[in-house]
Amino acid sequence: MEMQFKTIRLGDVCDKIGSGATPRGGKEVYHSTGIALIRSQNIYCEGFKKNGLAFIDEKQAQELENVQVKRNDVLLNITGDSVARVCQVPEDVLPARVNQHVAIIRPNSDILDASYLRYYLVNEPIQQNLLALSSAGATRNALTKTMIESLQISTPPLPTQRAIAHILGTLDVKIELNRKMNETLEAMAQAIFKSWFVDFDPVRAKMDGKQPAGMDPETAALFPSEFEMLDGREVPKGWKVGILEHIAENVRRPIKPEQIDPTTPYIGLEHMPQHSIALSDWGNAESVESGKFEYFKDEFLFGKLRPYFHKVGIAPTNGICSTDILVIIPKTEIWASYVICCISNSEFVEYANIGSDGTKMPRTKWSILKNYIIILPPQNIIDPINDLLQRIFEKINANIHQSRSLTALRDIILPKLISGELDLGIKEGI
Repeated sequence: MEMQFKTIRLGDVCDKIGSGATPRGGKEVYHSTGIALIRSQNIYCEGFKKNGLAFIDEKQAQELENVQVKRNDVLLNITGDSVARVCQVPEDVLPARVNQHVAIIRPNSDILDASYLRYYLVNEPIQQNLLALSSAGATRNALTKTMIESLQISTPPLPTQRAIAHILGTLDVKIELNRKMNETLEAMAQAIFKSWFVDFDPVRAKMDGKQPAGMDPETAALFPSEFEMLDGREVPKGWKVGILEHIAENVRRPIKPEQIDPTTPYIGLEHMPQHSIALSDWGNAESVESGKFEYFKDEFLFGKLRPYFHKVGIAPTNGICSTDILVIIPKTEIWASYVICCISNSEFVEYANIGSDGTKMPRTKWSILKNYIIILPPQNIIDPINDLLQRIFEKINANIHQSRSLTALRDIILPKLISGELDLGIKEGI
């Protein structure tokens, strides 16, 4: 028997539909910790993003008690360029409030499953409908409460709604686990780099007669047990003081739009996350209208425009990138891990920022970056660290590609599940 879908008016099956508010004083009164204030920049159809999450104190939160986000609430961006983006909030972000650019949708759980609703609103035809509604007769894209209440939602029986949400949610959970694993792997790589080549912990341990932590005896034996002064700096004995240009270079491979295959991966600054070398997002070259730079897989991309945004990553594919991105490669392969750890380090990004030209749109350049002073260990130490970190970076890249495959799978089956084309065979009342 064919599964029956019913069409319901969203406003008839929700306990709450309404937008939030901004605390008095606006962003000037935000805090670094406290109760989360969710804004449109945190809401994406692929999930919630914590970058730029603002916080308010208890007193401010009480004043916004009527826009409190509860578990399972669906959040919908209702104004501006991000209008129609929708997601649910991870529990570790709660308690939270939303500002006036975000609407809370809280369906009655006995009629409409919240996660099903989230996936329904993410579905491409629904997204196009929301965008069309938001652009009707206004100077700025906006979705009103009446528009949201009037949305017609096609729903199967509640058990099927939950099953559909579970299937799609399982894919999203794995995608999120890959993202968190990449965060952990990158943190491990940076911790090893800082310990070995910035703080020189193995050398200091050996000076104290201790076995260096976190390394086997063979690797520990490669490190000296004393320092020496070199060019006014204290460095491990036998190591050298150099500059980035000694081990890395900026490669420029200009390419014109007419030379580019439209399917070529394209990375602009908008695709690069802050404080993460995992470049999991990219577009394609079909809309490229100006000259770009070519890059190859495993080369390093450094955002030179407003470098304080800290956009540095490892290219996950061959492709092209914005000319506001520097393509940096090691001069020899053994320095690859050292170079990426160095240029993605906060101290290096701050050096790039200080040396930038311009005030409103500061840009750095290779002629500045290449002179960054580094401490160079001998090759017998670089070899094992490069092998170790390369395995970490390869795992990060593998996770990126697996997540993109899972995302593609989710995007294929989502409309089929939402429309009933894929019948799960669940009987009403189960």
